[in-house]
Amino acid sequence: MALVINDRVKETSTTTGVGAVALGGAVTGFETFAAGIGNSNTTYYAIFNQGTTQWEVGLGTLDGTSANLTRTTPISSSNSDAAVNFTSGTKDVFCTMPASKSVYLDASGNPVGAASAGFALAMAVAL
Repeated sequence: MALVINDRVKETSTTTGVGAVALGGAVTGFETFAAGIGNSNTTYYAIFNQGTTQWEVGLGTLDGTSANLTRTTPISSSNSDAAVNFTSGTKDVFCTMPASKSVYLDASGNPVGAASAGFALAMAVAL
């Protein structure tokens, strides 16, 4: 099982509750989680319940057939950063990169994010 992040991975779901999300197929113009992430891999995800204020971003694990995404570790959400008890409706489920997990350069070129200067130094040494 690997952590995989990919662009343009988006499906819908009508799953309710706090458990695993049954993936219902790719949105037009996007890949399925099976194609973009792969069976049994982990990824960062976002779920948005259309027409509501319910949302969640976290680390999830695909099952062996990529039919379900287990919401392993919620990172941020509309439920005080805990797992959201999703109500009925269509949810957009997509691969994302949580801001709290990213490292980037600010306007002055200084590293900001996960490990900031330590990460930048490690990357410079590695290169």
